[in-house]
Amino acid sequence: MGNELAQVNNFGEYLALPTVMGKISAKLGLEEGKKFAAALSSALSTNQTLMTECDPVSVINVAMLGHSLNLPPSPQLGYYYFVPFAKKGQKLKQATFVIGYKGYIQLAMRSGYYTKLSVSDVKEGEFVSWNPLTEELQVNFITDPIKRENAKTVGYCGYFEYVNGFRKMTYWTLEAVQVHADKYSKAYSLASDKLLKAGKIPQSEQWKYSSFWYKDFDVMAKKTVIRELLGKWGAMSVDMQQVYEQDVKAEYVPFVEAQVSAEESIKQEAGSEVVDVDFEQKKEPEPTGATGGEDFLED
Repeated sequence: MGNELAQVNNFGEYLALPTVMGKISAKLGLEEGKKFAAALSSALSTNQTLMTECDPVSVINVAMLGHSLNLPPSPQLGYYYFVPFAKKGQKLKQATFVIGYKGYIQLAMRSGYYTKLSVSDVKEGEFVSWNPLTEELQVNFITDPIKRENAKTVGYCGYFEYVNGFRKMTYWTLEAVQVHADKYSKAYSLASDKLLKAGKIPQSEQWKYSSFWYKDFDVMAKKTVIRELLGKWGAMSVDMQQVYEQDVKAEYVPFVEAQVSAEESIKQEAGSEVVDVDFEQKKEPEPTGATGGEDFLED
């Protein structure tokens, strides 16, 4: 891999190397390999961190895991994300697979256990009542999509129904999600979030707040609600179990040296643009087995 990396300047050039395409084709077949490479190139075309600063093998490994789960890599679809982080002693960042809430829903619906599964935000003025014992939620949703989009979010609800009719519902207030993130994610601080939203964080220090919890709290909140609902009450296929276990490890394991080194590495680049560096990756997730190996390009 070292000799191949020395020949190129970015991920696009690396992916185009005959040896790399040959290994991809050996795994997926010639035509499927071409489709895989084209989809991956398109998905990463606007992410300079992944294109120029990440170990390309780690990027392809993430995409191969997504492919094994039949989840396309497009960031617009949001099924999963390539999250780069720095590791002590390594020049290049390592890309990590992070499932999105839409990915959870896709895998759950494919399992055949569910007839309905959804998660939604709840806007100001919509919430009426919530009974946690009977799981009866009353919400009067705003029907005008523009007004609803502009309304303040006050909570999140998740719901599923099995084929046999068994149903579960949950409701989290916005504050409950914030407290959860503040407690369990080393990437997020509620106090810092309030300062950031109030414009009290200097521009020179905003690189510290590049986690998805700060960049797109709504997406992370929906993912947390649907993951907790499925984790406590849902039936899971083998694919869902693998993704769930990896996702929980990424958020709940203790803060370790690799994570500290990520912050130190990014701090040294404080004057440059930092894109999609998510400090909630506290430890490299162990291989799930879905890709057939940790580094499928290694000989």
